[in-house]
Amino acid sequence: MSVHSARSALDDRIARLRQLAHTDTRLEGVLLYGSWTVGEADAHSDIEAYLYIQDDRLADFDGPGFLAQLAPLQLSYTNMYGILAVVFDDLMRGEFHLTPAGPGIDEVPTWQGMVHLPRPDDAVLLDRTGRLIQAARQLATFQPPEPVTTAQQLTDELTNWTLMLAHVLARGEIARAHALLHTVIAPQQLQLCRLLRNSTAHWLTPSRALEQDLPDTDRHRYVATTAAARDQDVRTAARNSWRWSRDLAAEAADRWAIRLPHELHEQISSRLNGPR
Repeated sequence: MSVHSARSALDDRIARLRQLAHTDTRLEGVLLYGSWTVGEADAHSDIEAYLYIQDDRLADFDGPGFLAQLAPLQLSYTNMYGILAVVFDDLMRGEFHLTPAGPGIDEVPTWQGMVHLPRPDDAVLLDRTGRLIQAARQLATFQPPEPVTTAQQLTDELTNWTLMLAHVLARGEIARAHALLHTVIAPQQLQLCRLLRNSTAHWLTPSRALEQDLPDTDRHRYVATTAAARDQDVRTAARNSWRWSRDLAAEAADRWAIRLPHELHEQISSRLNGPR
């Protein structure tokens, strides 16, 4: 399937969702989010939406049954985040929040700083009362994270989690250290790096479009923090990771005068560089 036809497939599915939503009176509103709403959808993109259901109809709303009208489903289940996840017959993924309309729509403006809807009128597929479009329009302007408090939070997080990494390595739990390094520490490093480079558009998924968003020097530093789950490889990656964290933290301290626990940082370095 070509990129163009895959994009057309997504557009067609969204159009079909709009049509179905308008004919189902149990729905008060439908709000898209994700790559399509920010103009970044491609052949591999999902369809992601909030289905705002009349409060008194939520209990009897058959989510999989409704979504099967879009296209046949190969998989349908409630995922680890409580979201209805589906896989359609063409392997397009979907994530759908089945949400009571009353409190759910009221919550939308609280997403400022986390969700950006540059074209809110396009993102709203259904709005029977006018509440949803009014709420979505409050997300039209991108709000980057506040730098000083965010940098302080991230440098503290990196200090704490890297100390845990050092303890886990000292225990000899290589697989656990590998998971901690890649799933907990790396995303926070990338967020701090993005904050310093004024590249926060992909804040919630900081590895997204990393190859296009960040300079080569940062990408090389990131690559040096990755490793196969082998003892010496993970230990080398952990040391590289902590050096990069400290360099990012020092840069943040110079720019925003955040506090750094220098003695603790030295102690963590000693643990990571010490004997096994």
